[in-house]
Amino acid sequence: MAITDNHINYVEFKAPDLEKIKQFYTAAFHWSFTDYGPTYVAFAESGLEGGFEKTDQEVVNGALVVLYHKNLDLIKQKIIESNGKISKDIFSFPGGRRFHFIDPAGNELAVWSDK
Repeated sequence: MAITDNHINYVEFKAPDLEKIKQFYTAAFHWSFTDYGPTYVAFAESGLEGGFEKTDQEVVNGALVVLYHKNLDLIKQKIIESNGKISKDIFSFPGGRRFHFIDPAGNELAVWSDK
């Protein structure tokens, strides 16, 4: 994919435990990771590239990243099995359904489906 001005190109999160966060996203979403030293890991195969920076600070999430999955029940179960927590159960909205979850570092994300 070409890099284009004014398009979202990368998203970065903070996490206190990079190994734990890699295990979660690998198990739940099959993302791949590249380590860049002891304090940073980049992810790919997510639809948008990004990374996690190690932090000792409390994680405060300022943005909601929304992922897509055609089967919300399946991905919700994978998230729970991978030690994620559901923060807002599946609900309908015009155009689809979605739910929110908290990853092991405290980031809140959502997953939606048009199915």
